Amino acid sequence: MTETAAPERAFDILDVGVVPYGEAWALQKEHHARVAAGGKPTLLLLEHPPVLTLGRKAREGENIVVTRDYLHAQGIEVFEIERGGDVTYHGPGQLVAYAIFPVGRKIVDFLRLLENATIQALHTLGLPDARPNPGYAGVYVNPRRVNGKTYDQKIASFGVAVKQHVALHGIGLNVTTNLHHFDLIVPCGLSDTHMTSVQREYDLRGLERTASIPEAKKALADAFVQVFADYDWRIPGMMPEMVMVDG
Repeated sequence: MTETAAPERAFDILDVGVVPYGEAWALQKEHHARVAAGGKPTLLLLEHPPVLTLGRKAREGENIVVTRDYLHAQGIEVFEIERGGDVTYHGPGQLVAYAIFPVGRKIVDFLRLLENATIQALHTLGLPDARPNPGYAGVYVNPRRVNGKTYDQKIASFGVAVKQHVALHGIGLNVTTNLHHFDLIVPCGLSDTHMTSVQREYDLRGLERTASIPEAKKALADAFVQVFADYDWRIPGMMPEMVMVDG
């Protein structure tokens, strides 16, 4: 585990590498309990082996379009978790960011900040059209016509849960992700949306660039530092001086 925390920063940034989903879920809960008790907020940056997760809107996995036996044969686990949203895919080449941050009741504002940080990171990575999509959580690039039909192009998915005024889960940003794995599902339940990645956008735009997880991690970490510079880190019902004490 590599820690890149700066003393003056309001939150720690931990790069934990490639972590199986079950282990990362347990790690999130460990940090969540510490932050909810007054410990320093933490941003976890990582990748997962191939996995599907079902949010609260997943409806028994009806948006998984293959059998569980097929997934098992491919070594792809399925987890039912407490975040919002429908089904999503995580896998190698996707940068996952779990922001274990105090939120209180400002959930919509918090989601907007996650979007802003992701958009800023994508601008740094050379995709100036990265933007939110009104009505949907996540970050998109400009839509694209395929066989006469226009599809939204989603590059990052969002899903959070808030317990004891502190957030769990967060962002999945496709950097060099195997996009064929999204064919296993209807991503986030959106049939008019295609998933894309930083590398795919480079290739389709004729940019002579190679996307990388380390570059994306730096861009996203820097964006979080800027976007959350003036954030209110207090936890409702907790004395302000307790909020920033390390657990």
